[in-house]
Amino acid sequence: MSPVVRKTNKTASRSGRSASGGKRQQLKSQRAPTPGTKPGRKKGHIPGARKIANEALPGFSRQLSAMLTAGMPIVAALEALQEQTDNPNFKVVLQKLRAAIENGSAFSEALRMFPTVFNDLYANMVRGGETGGQLAETVGRLAGFLEASARLRRKVKSAMMYPVIVLCIACAIAIAMILFIVPVFGAMFDDFGADLPAPTQALLDVSDFLRAYGIYVGLALTAAIIMFKRWKSTEHGAYAFDNFVLRVPVFGELNKKVAAARFSRTFGQLIRSGVPILSALEICSGATGNKVAGRIVIDAREAVENGEPLSSAMLQQTVFPIMMVRMLQAGEKTGKIDEMMDSIADFYDDEVDTMLSGLTSLLEPLLMVFLGVIIGGIVLCMFLPIFKMGEVVGS
Repeated sequence: MSPVVRKTNKTASRSGRSASGGKRQQLKSQRAPTPGTKPGRKKGHIPGARKIANEALPGFSRQLSAMLTAGMPIVAALEALQEQTDNPNFKVVLQKLRAAIENGSAFSEALRMFPTVFNDLYANMVRGGETGGQLAETVGRLAGFLEASARLRRKVKSAMMYPVIVLCIACAIAIAMILFIVPVFGAMFDDFGADLPAPTQALLDVSDFLRAYGIYVGLALTAAIIMFKRWKSTEHGAYAFDNFVLRVPVFGELNKKVAAARFSRTFGQLIRSGVPILSALEICSGATGNKVAGRIVIDAREAVENGEPLSSAMLQQTVFPIMMVRMLQAGEKTGKIDEMMDSIADFYDDEVDTMLSGLTSLLEPLLMVFLGVIIGGIVLCMFLPIFKMGEVVGS
């Protein structure tokens, strides 16, 4: 073999060893955790991401839209917003966004670094705005969408908060009376040495049971709540629970209208931003807030992929109101799906607001009656023997 060939072979073997060593080093660097991060932590994980998305993101989007409309470069706008925000975790997000854009990434690509803060809806709409040269307008529409979603979320939460607080107070008062006040009356009644009325005796038995086994009852309730939450966090459990919620009288109708409002507003914004309909439907399936409604959207997406119009694919379902489907059908015929979806979203937002106001007005007297029955029933059971004092003492 000639010296040239031997030299070439040696060079090749050295380069092969170098390449394989470099590949091993690359794999090792990929496996090694980044300093300051915990192993197993998801890329883009930000502490308090839900709070940022629900509270800080609408205001951020509105201000960013105003700055971009005024002609400010996006890097300078992000820097100004970073200095302005009070949330330290959001400051880190904005700093990394700005650094990614300065290194040549598009704004939509940088947003995908933080999926827990900027979901697919946000990133896809921004990408559509970048492609069409309407980033400021798109971010402004995103701000309006997020603000409308936040208003709907606040309405539902505030309407449900009052009955939950009243129920918790009623249960706390009832348990306190059973554990601490009823035994005092029980000791007094024992001195009578006579049979007590059945309601009073039953209440005393409940009091004795809770005092003796209350800790076990509390542990059992805690375990049941934990098991329920774990079951509800599974795909099957979440679907079954959402299906049950949709069948509950009054509240089921309310949840259907909430799902319709969320789907319509999300779908309309995505279509207006130029997102393809299949991608828009996939995103909308997770934006309805209900697993049953989400599965209906996924099934409709498959039908659309096979060439069927979206309105026809959604005609047979029973979750979304037929009025929404008819409006969607009209939008398909006129080529104005986004406008129709915005109109139907506003309509169902008003419907939800009206239902919540009526439900709150109806629940207030019912809760007062419930509170009176629980507390008044306990008091009546305690004083029933005193009302019949003559019979008890005489016997």
